[in-house]
Amino acid sequence: MFIRQAFFQLEAHLPKKQATVITGMRRVGKTTAVKYLLEKTPHSNKIYLDLERIEYRHLFNQASYADIERGLAQLGIDFSRPAVIALDEIQLVNNLPSVIKSLYDTYGVKFIVSGSSSFYIKNHFSESLAGRKKIFELWPLDFKEFLEFRHLYKPEIEQERGRLFLRTYYDLYHGAYEAFIKYGGFPEVVLAESDDDRADYLSDIINAYIELDIKLLSDFEMTDSLYKLMLLLAVRSGNKLDYSKLSSITGISRNKIKDYILLLEHTYFIRLIRPLSKGIDKELTSQPKVYFTDTGILQQLGTGLSGGQVFENTVANQLAQLGQLNYFEKSRSMEIDFVVDGQTAYEVKETPTPQHLNKLQYAAASIGLPQSQLIGRYPASQFKDFIWGGNVF
Repeated sequence: MFIRQAFFQLEAHLPKKQATVITGMRRVGKTTAVKYLLEKTPHSNKIYLDLERIEYRHLFNQASYADIERGLAQLGIDFSRPAVIALDEIQLVNNLPSVIKSLYDTYGVKFIVSGSSSFYIKNHFSESLAGRKKIFELWPLDFKEFLEFRHLYKPEIEQERGRLFLRTYYDLYHGAYEAFIKYGGFPEVVLAESDDDRADYLSDIINAYIELDIKLLSDFEMTDSLYKLMLLLAVRSGNKLDYSKLSSITGISRNKIKDYILLLEHTYFIRLIRPLSKGIDKELTSQPKVYFTDTGILQQLGTGLSGGQVFENTVANQLAQLGQLNYFEKSRSMEIDFVVDGQTAYEVKETPTPQHLNKLQYAAASIGLPQSQLIGRYPASQFKDFIWGGNVF
């Protein structure tokens, strides 16, 4: 089992009484995380139940909590001792938060649960389990984890985290970074042995998302129009959302477009990055920019995407793991691709130049940002005052 960075936060929460709730897009590794925590549980009074199995859904769908307790006892849980119950795919049982609350309050049971939809978990669980749970979001692999899964990671890599371009480091890892850009960070895709297998896995992930997360977890019926919207968003990666134009192209009402996009965001399919306001001048628009949370899926859906567009989406996902991500635009001549935690400005260029750096530094200084960094994909001539994308983790 590969140990991901998120596992350390999860393990630190394991001794706490609160339920540990793991959410994220389907096939991102939530089940592996749950089983990792079970292995770290220091006693044997524990159980793992996959709620995709109908007999376990039936167990928790019973009206009588006493019968649910009896069923868990038959499966080996001793309620007279500290117990850990791990549940996978919790979104499949509607009344589960109430059951968890009852067992939590009555016996102090520690729950480790996972689900694919924050749309369900954040809203439904917040109402029923206030103060009784902590939600952890699991994302596709970052580049460091990608290297670990590919057995390419070396401790020396840590020395280059966030540092300026170094030719030796680039020569060692640029091939891996290009694969990371192309196929994204879903674990099974990264571990696949051929490009054909990777493409097949990505198609399976998209289909599972549509059939399970969209159809089963939302109030929306998956239609050709919604799928068309997903395709349109892919080719618009990195651009501001124009709801009126999307409505005109798809024939879906503007309000329904907004509802669909909210659903796509809250089920981890897309990432919306909103404008930064520094209180100097109001931005031209408050429209968010849209990115896909995995570039493998982006390229599976998008046609005619530019290399710069895909690279910018990759960097957006990398930077999002470092802090709160925004963009800034005051005018066409005053733009900043990304701002992290309101402190550091980042501009993304496939082939960075001194002119790009000068423009970024001027823009950052003009709105009072203390730091600025240029991120590039390919080296150009002798210019080295930029961070290579493979250093961002």
